[in-house]
Amino acid sequence: MEIIYDIHDWKEEAVVATIGFFDGVHSGHRFLLQEMRNPAKERNLPSAVITFPEHPRVVLHSDYQPKLLNSFDEKIDLLSKTDIDYIIVMDFTPELAALTAREFITDILSCRWRVGTLLIGYDHRFGYQRAEGFEQYVIYGRERGMEVIKASSYSDEWMAVSSSTIRCLIENGDMATASYLLGYNYRLKGHVVGGRQVGRLMGFPTANIAVDEKFKVVPRNGSYAVWIVVDGKKYKGMLYIGSRPTIASDDSLSIEVNIFDFSGNIYDEPIIVEFVDFIREDVKFDSLDKLKEQMEADKQYALSKLTDQAASG
Repeated sequence: MEIIYDIHDWKEEAVVATIGFFDGVHSGHRFLLQEMRNPAKERNLPSAVITFPEHPRVVLHSDYQPKLLNSFDEKIDLLSKTDIDYIIVMDFTPELAALTAREFITDILSCRWRVGTLLIGYDHRFGYQRAEGFEQYVIYGRERGMEVIKASSYSDEWMAVSSSTIRCLIENGDMATASYLLGYNYRLKGHVVGGRQVGRLMGFPTANIAVDEKFKVVPRNGSYAVWIVVDGKKYKGMLYIGSRPTIASDDSLSIEVNIFDFSGNIYDEPIIVEFVDFIREDVKFDSLDKLKEQMEADKQYALSKLTDQAASG
């Protein structure tokens, strides 16, 4: 696996490639990349994914705020774990967006990156205003000696798999289904910041998290069973997202995690949270004692879910 950022580092004379933003690198994306292996093997050519560091709509509309399943670094890490040979990172610019599909295939894919075979996602469109489709891509590719192939459609047995579907599931707190479609536990990466330390007084010390990627999709308010990775070690825990209505008078959002069987000062340290399952909604309790009682129950539920996942591999 090699990551290419600069055209001057590109040495291949021909390549089988596909193109897209690949947010989430979910099971549908991996199906597409797996399918790309066949023409690459048949033609004895390397395979490549062409992707972008920023969401194209951010470049075209500066006020657009995407909801991302991955940061760029997370996406590259997930793509690098597939069997493709190259990841080509191409800046999406207004000039690129203004190219027609014919110009993009001719000037960028053929002349610049020397794509010999292009695999198109079954519902993917590109070029100015995405005005043309697969039939036109085949014609434009043929003009350059490029074979354009449409990928097979992919869906789970009972649900369509797409980045937008997964975002919706996460925003509704259905982490189990979201992770199933992703093929891995959904993650938030961040740093530990100072908090009010109320949880410590109740016997549930929490680490408050500031998420690194500002456009990352944050699950709905509530409590979750999670895995936590700190300093390379993985722990069981439960995470809370909400405005802390029992103990706070403002509406500021808090993301805080209670790490089971852990002690130590991790302020300012990087932290990764992997969501396993939703526990309960965010509610206001009549007293701190009632809240503590519920948190005890939450912990037992979280332990059960995490133990089950660990046992299932």
